[in-house]
Amino acid sequence: METPFPQFASWFATAAETEINDPNAVSLATATADGRPSVRVVLLKSWDEQGFVVYTNLESRKSREIKENPHAQLNFHWKSQRRQIRITGSVEQVSDQEADSYFATRPRLSQAGAWASLQSQPMPDRATFEARLADIMRRYPAGIPRPPHWSGWRIVPTEIEFWQDRDGRLHERTLFTRTDTGWTVGMLYP
Repeated sequence: METPFPQFASWFATAAETEINDPNAVSLATATADGRPSVRVVLLKSWDEQGFVVYTNLESRKSREIKENPHAQLNFHWKSQRRQIRITGSVEQVSDQEADSYFATRPRLSQAGAWASLQSQPMPDRATFEARLADIMRRYPAGIPRPPHWSGWRIVPTEIEFWQDRDGRLHERTLFTRTDTGWTVGMLYP
């Protein structure tokens, strides 16, 4: 049965070879319980057939919205490739073990930042944040553990659309839709 994952792997690998900065940058759209949308660019840190994983502070705006409305959409746009991939799905938190494993790979400064940042909250000045960061660096000289308020979200895909730019705006669009028995695939008009 055809699935979207070989095509995703191919396009993602091409982006990794050709995009100058952050080929894993992806727009993440969430919404509040009453449907007020919010979008921001994040970095995809892992993916497999179970879903697409991003990491964040669990008290951030995106996390609050995901908790209220556990549905999201990702949109990769690789301008130089003239390609987009849209991924729609439900959202679930990754396991503590998965979050711990990824957190251990982050640079020390990024680990400290996960503790020091009150993500999405008002900040009085940069000096306050830098003081919090310095305190964390002193507090954990030998290794920084993952904060309990920091983890990952997995977008479990229900739809994946591949969009390839074509001359005259006659774009090629292929939509994979998850069903109870696998995936269906079809074309969409430009």
